[in-house]
Amino acid sequence: MKITDVKTILLSGPCTNDPFLSELRTMRSAAFIRIETDTELYGTGETYAGYFFPEGVPPIVDFFKPVLIGQTVDDIDLLWQRMYHAGNFWCRVGLGAIVLAGIEAALWDLRGKELKTPVYKLLQQKWSAAFSSQHLQAYDPERPLPCYATGGPSNFPLERLGEKVAFYMEEGFKGVKIGAGAFGQNKVLTLHHHPENAAAAEVEKADFIRRQFGPDLWLMLDAHMGNSPGVTWGLDTALTVCKALEPYGLLFLEEPLHYTRPDWYATLSRSTSVPVAGGECLTAVCEWQAFIDQECFHIGQPDASFTSGLSPFMDVASRLSQRGLGIATHAWGAGASLMQNVHAGFASANTRILEIAPAYGPLHAELIGDSLQISKGHVLPPQAPGLGIDLRPDTIDRYPFIPGTGEFNSVPGKILTT
Repeated sequence: MKITDVKTILLSGPCTNDPFLSELRTMRSAAFIRIETDTELYGTGETYAGYFFPEGVPPIVDFFKPVLIGQTVDDIDLLWQRMYHAGNFWCRVGLGAIVLAGIEAALWDLRGKELKTPVYKLLQQKWSAAFSSQHLQAYDPERPLPCYATGGPSNFPLERLGEKVAFYMEEGFKGVKIGAGAFGQNKVLTLHHHPENAAAAEVEKADFIRRQFGPDLWLMLDAHMGNSPGVTWGLDTALTVCKALEPYGLLFLEEPLHYTRPDWYATLSRSTSVPVAGGECLTAVCEWQAFIDQECFHIGQPDASFTSGLSPFMDVASRLSQRGLGIATHAWGAGASLMQNVHAGFASANTRILEIAPAYGPLHAELIGDSLQISKGHVLPPQAPGLGIDLRPDTIDRYPFIPGTGEFNSVPGKILTT
């Protein structure tokens, strides 16, 4: 079986069927890579770059395409290394590496279909020895993995936030992640910069949720630092917020600082009992290494559609494992991205929890079908060969790409409207 073509498919469709997240965003874009062969088999992958800058994906895929034409998928790592080396001057980190994640995922999907094996089993066979003995002792690749509903912003007033959490629990989740600040009916995010004000606002939410839903809910908070147009917490604010939240049993606090300050992350992680999580914006193993060396996170959050591929994801997860640290997969792409992270999560011995988009829309559902099964707040091991996704022609026809539907941080002159 040899590769005959590599194509980019850009789509735009409803962002979600989640009524609470829909208050923030109604449309989403996505970029899929399809690898065709001289057989009936083909592979599909997704790059998370398609959510932010879909227009930039096709020329990069076309740049790497000649490396793959005529090749087999017997040695995916070799093909990845060839592509990575070809873009050495511009894709060691950043957009080129992110697009490579989607191409490499399509190769793994194709390989899994060829061998009639789920991708996580192929990854587990290759990478298990790289994890620490501490994590391997308790590792069962067939174990169900806990998951949480990723809820985006904290819809306000508090009663609305309570409805949001209740909705996710009714959907079968035992864990919920909400955003820092308050997102009101006027579609304005209120986020405090002053340490005491920020801490008081986050404690108010945590206290409300704990009183309404009890101590057994797996509760997470995402600060999204660097995404707000007006407020990015400094170390003093992040530390004050963490200290104030210590009594509320958070599973983790995500991205409480900007990624430009790994030194601040290291200081914060040493200074609080609240588990600090991060890493979704890190695009390659070499970029991750600076954060791993300084032990910036208690819990790493690689994304298999962003961190340059499934194998680089496994490399990151194993390096964190060697330091006794766990991972919580990041997954806010469309359906292929979600399944790439599910498979990587099952292959990693130190996975703590999986991020799942609740009530997801058609660019998830129409690719995944019944490949993703959740029972009692846990994801069951995937059973379908490859990644368990299928991007059908009718889906492609139904959701044609609309330029400008990528998400970005609004600034004067470029305002997000979808």
